Amino acid sequence: MLKELIFLQTFGYTGNIGNLLDQLAQTGFFSYILPFLLIFALVFGLLSRTKIFEGSSINGIISLVVALMALQFNFVSIFFAEIFPRLGIGLAVILVLLIVVGFFSVDKGWMTYVYFILGAIIFVVILINSAGALGWANTSWWYANWRTLLVVLGLIIAVAIIIGGSNPSSTKEAESPLMKILKGIK
Repeated sequence: MLKELIFLQTFGYTGNIGNLLDQLAQTGFFSYILPFLLIFALVFGLLSRTKIFEGSSINGIISLVVALMALQFNFVSIFFAEIFPRLGIGLAVILVLLIVVGFFSVDKGWMTYVYFILGAIIFVVILINSAGALGWANTSWWYANWRTLLVVLGLIIAVAIIIGGSNPSSTKEAESPLMKILKGIK
């Protein structure tokens, strides 16, 4: 225990966890290191999964370049700082909903659709609030175009229902790489 305290004191840690998080924030850990790791991991995972290039070294180089170039300006850091706290709140709301419904619901078949709809609503609210905080959205634009967005959303849902209702085994066409990826995610 004494060794750990001496180690922490040597590197300037003298307080509670809040001070440690503040020190990490001052060093750029949350603004640069974590976004870099997240972007690198996502790009590397997508490239590895799609197998566009043969070999993980090419995937690693491309992932490294994309992650470093994404952090060239402060844009990604600000975006992540806005969206992830809201995502945490949205996930907490969904968790509470799951717990409450789990206590009082016996038949959970139809509840899957309710969870999906509520999750989609929370997702949209998170995106709109994040966009507003970043200055991307203007409330007068949303007010003027909400009907158009509703129609487009309805069309997307209708297309998704039609595609989801079709029987993929009856078609003889070659499967696209995107469909292979989507099937692999399920």
